[in-house]
Amino acid sequence: MIDRVDSLGRALRPLLGALLLLLTAAVLTAPAASAAPRAAAPVPAATLTEVTGFGANPSNLQMYVYAPANVTAHPAVLVAVHWCGGSGPAMHSGTEYAQLADRYGFVIVYPSVTRGSKCFDVSSPQALRRGGGSDPVGVKSMIDWVTAAYAADTARVYATGISSGAMMTNVLLGDYPDVFAAGSAFSGVPFGCFATADGSEWNSACSGGTVVHTAQEWGDLVRGAYPGYTGTRPRMQVWHGTEDDVLRYPNFGEEIKQWTNVRGVSQTPAATDSPASGWTRTRYGGTGDQAPVEAVSLQGVGHNLYAWGMAARVLTFFGLDSAGPTPQPQPTGCKVTATTSAWSTGLTASVTLTNTGSGAIDGWRLGFTLPSGQTITNGWGATYAPVSGAVTATNATYNGTLAAGASVTVGYQANHTGNSAAPGTFTLNGTTCTRS
Repeated sequence: MIDRVDSLGRALRPLLGALLLLLTAAVLTAPAASAAPRAAAPVPAATLTEVTGFGANPSNLQMYVYAPANVTAHPAVLVAVHWCGGSGPAMHSGTEYAQLADRYGFVIVYPSVTRGSKCFDVSSPQALRRGGGSDPVGVKSMIDWVTAAYAADTARVYATGISSGAMMTNVLLGDYPDVFAAGSAFSGVPFGCFATADGSEWNSACSGGTVVHTAQEWGDLVRGAYPGYTGTRPRMQVWHGTEDDVLRYPNFGEEIKQWTNVRGVSQTPAATDSPASGWTRTRYGGTGDQAPVEAVSLQGVGHNLYAWGMAARVLTFFGLDSAGPTPQPQPTGCKVTATTSAWSTGLTASVTLTNTGSGAIDGWRLGFTLPSGQTITNGWGATYAPVSGAVTATNATYNGTLAAGASVTVGYQANHTGNSAAPGTFTLNGTTCTRS
């Protein structure tokens, strides 16, 4: 077992008038600083490395990345979220995910809280809606950074966490259902259970297990985080000890109600077994290792239930306990047509990629550099990261295969400061394409 502390602390730091005057003077005389994220590039292999300047980060999280020496082509990404009082490095050293990454070739992101409590924000209105601000936005930026640096597989992004990190796992899957394929939460609570309106990080009713809703009500809380989203929702695995005295055991049942409703499956288990002594595992909506919802109850176990060896079971649920997709042959030829339609400060770009080689391409990454002053605001047909400078557009799940002679058209909108031209050079999986 790992020893952890679940506690909240608040540090109120008053602003000093003199310092404010100095800062004001500095702002009036200093040139404006660029807010663009640092260009993404792989970190040193097999070394936990802090990454700074990774993009939008409203709550000042720290980002740590672990990439094994044998990263697979288009690797999966695992976001591993620490407990209250913990940190990204503590999550790295206190769990075996890094050793499993060495075996299976995926990349790990370890977010790390800097606020005094060292707890993730799972209670504020900002945290409980997509793009609302606070911690989830920073974590999403981390994923975008890793996707660009490693041409990661955007269909294989996962989250797991312990205690506060388990609660954040629920929040991330609710806010960003289009980003995460699955999550695994150890000793957590449902999405929205910890919500507060007074600025407090702690919700005693939720922690005490007295917040009870119908499955539909719980599901509506998740759906309300991203109104209008109709795509596939992530799968969820939840773990809880029956003697949890920090986040009481009734939260386990409420999580099951929530995620079975979100996934649209019955609350009646499709399968029940006992994979270890004192464990009861129930699966909903399916009987296999990747059921839509899986729940593991540990009899007589308290809040600190995570133990060495459980991570391997998480990977089985995610489907990461293999080396991943076989690397595909590099393209032998490609052609790109790119046009823009501009107005005063914005533009719309249309990009058509054609595979002119003799073989199919399974998984594509289109690289290009935006002209100076352009910043992508949204896009379609691909995931774009970062949003300025050297950009990588990674295929969506539905258009990742390009047969010989086949084409795909994607596009984006961008702001500009005068230059509304299309990029001049494109590369497909590292191969330079011709322009037409």
